Amino acid sequence: MRTVTVAKNAGFCFGVKRATDCLEQVLRTKRAGERVCTLGHLIHNESYQESLSRRGVEVLQPEDVEAVAQGATAKAPVTLLVRAHGCTVQTSCLLDELAQKNAAFRWIDCTCPYVKNIHRIAAQCDTEKDCFLLIGSASHPEVIGIMSYFDGEKHTFAAAEEMEQAIASEVVGDLHKKRAVLAAQTTQNLDIWNKSQKILKNLCTNVKIFDTICRVTELRQNEAADLARRCDCMIVIGGRESSNTAKLAQICRRECGNTVWISCASELDAEALGAAQHIGIVAGASTPSEEIEEVYKTMSEMKENFEEMLESQCLTLNTGDVVTGTVTHVSDAEIQLDVGAGVTGYIKADQISNDPAFKLTENFKNGDKVEAFVIRVSDIEGVAELSKKRVDADKNWQSLVDACENKTVLEGKVTEAVKGGVVIFYNANRVFVPASQTGVPKDGDLSVLVGTNVSFKIIEIKPGKKAIGSIRLVLREARRAQEAEFWAGIEVGKTYHGTVKSMTSFGAFVDLGGVDGMVHLTELSWKHIKNPAEVVSVGDELDVFVKSFDPEKKRISLGYKTEETNPWNIFKSRYAVGDIASVKIVSMMPFGAFAEIIDGVDGLIHISQIAMKRIAKPADMLEIGQIVDARIIDIDDEKKKVSLSIRSLLEEAASAAEAMPEDYVAEDAEEQ
Repeated sequence: MRTVTVAKNAGFCFGVKRATDCLEQVLRTKRAGERVCTLGHLIHNESYQESLSRRGVEVLQPEDVEAVAQGATAKAPVTLLVRAHGCTVQTSCLLDELAQKNAAFRWIDCTCPYVKNIHRIAAQCDTEKDCFLLIGSASHPEVIGIMSYFDGEKHTFAAAEEMEQAIASEVVGDLHKKRAVLAAQTTQNLDIWNKSQKILKNLCTNVKIFDTICRVTELRQNEAADLARRCDCMIVIGGRESSNTAKLAQICRRECGNTVWISCASELDAEALGAAQHIGIVAGASTPSEEIEEVYKTMSEMKENFEEMLESQCLTLNTGDVVTGTVTHVSDAEIQLDVGAGVTGYIKADQISNDPAFKLTENFKNGDKVEAFVIRVSDIEGVAELSKKRVDADKNWQSLVDACENKTVLEGKVTEAVKGGVVIFYNANRVFVPASQTGVPKDGDLSVLVGTNVSFKIIEIKPGKKAIGSIRLVLREARRAQEAEFWAGIEVGKTYHGTVKSMTSFGAFVDLGGVDGMVHLTELSWKHIKNPAEVVSVGDELDVFVKSFDPEKKRISLGYKTEETNPWNIFKSRYAVGDIASVKIVSMMPFGAFAEIIDGVDGLIHISQIAMKRIAKPADMLEIGQIVDARIIDIDDEKKKVSLSIRSLLEEAASAAEAMPEDYVAEDAEEQ
């Protein structure tokens, strides 16, 4: 008897329910003409967002907020709700400022308390001695908001191995001198979080760890794993953008290979469930209870028809049979065949070819004879699911044997990641590629290869028609050829467009296309910098040029800064003696104040040039960060020094005022 079990902790978590309840209250009490908006999608659920849109709720992006707030009036007020994921500290400050300026605009902070807690942790630990590490998805709104609360050195890692590699390659600052502060996205996978803690404790002695995973998330994940172990099919309900739903699906797939991720009941496919006897249902934190109930209702109806479906299966065909049928209908999704005995067979596109560009309507027509393998006979109307690829596999096996003997490079698509490696289907045959032969780093995520087309070689043929392949071997050969071509064409002064691969305390390594070169710290910026991270980040794309190279030692010295980017040259092209510039006070000395004219060029305002009267010290008239207008009174090109004067402008203004007619001055005074 088929059973359907719904997890107890399925659906809205505390933070999401709190946000949706708040929105419902706003909608119930909204005033005439009032606009109700959310900052981004309130929750990651497509059907819920569609229902809000129908009710007039608008979705704003951070860049839209200021214009909407300024346009709010007493007759058309605006209420903005910040989603459960929260927002950046900059956005929060902007919202406060806008609400103070315009009484017709208000905002409600629906940030989940668990997320708020991480905001506090990041802000409290924001010191020069701390390095903030967060385990989570860097592009997720929650993570973007959290990282904005820490101004010092900070890094986000999707996996424990990624963090370990970054520390080992010195992408992360010197953790022997800094304290590592570790936290996690509230919906982070527990296994990844536990592994991250262990790795960091082994690498660093000064560590502060904050367990910031929501307890409801932990309970939900543990329950999903337990239910998946007891079921032969799992249904995961939740939006495609939901991070916590994605993690639930990952956990369920690890315990139950037959796991289906849907966003609503209409996506349920009875055929995909097969003959599963025990089905479990879990749902992400952004899934409304109504959707869970709808899925359960649909599953219950399937359950009632299950026995009838089994009894109605065609008895003239059996799974594993090879039959020849006549094509009766062709579409781009499938072909239908008459296989005799009143049975209609169908072959889906993915059971004919692995090539997504393969068009069934261009390769089959009514009346064609097709030989196929029977996958399942399960429809109540006598329909059999067939596979042409299974039959083709036997016929094409010899091509794999020949490729192994001749060391031929083949092309195929990675269809799935399995325990210990990945699977490629080539000419309808299954080729297993061990993890060590994939080219993915040890303990890396093999799922990144799924769906990609790769080049590979067959390195072993085993009894039982088992083929073992290697992607790594082809990559290594291609890399060697690429390196040889690179070294043959390199020359001093040649420019390359590369990607920052890693950083050390003395420079950044740039991937020039299979070969790395190094940009020394002094070549990264015209300004004095202490760390490459002040200028570039891992993953940045740069235009660099060759300064020197050693083919024997495989070393390349690269340049990045050019005369075109020299701040002094930029300054000289914009300003001359006598020009007036808007400058920012950056430091003060007893003899005067230094002001930034452009990034990288400062000028000195001597104490005698600050005011028209004698002052004891620059701080009597100026403060750090203040923006003032000053005249350029001298440029020393040789020493690259600039002299500025505020006094010159003050004297000029005073002279102008003295020269103004008395009656105009009196009239102006009356107007004031």
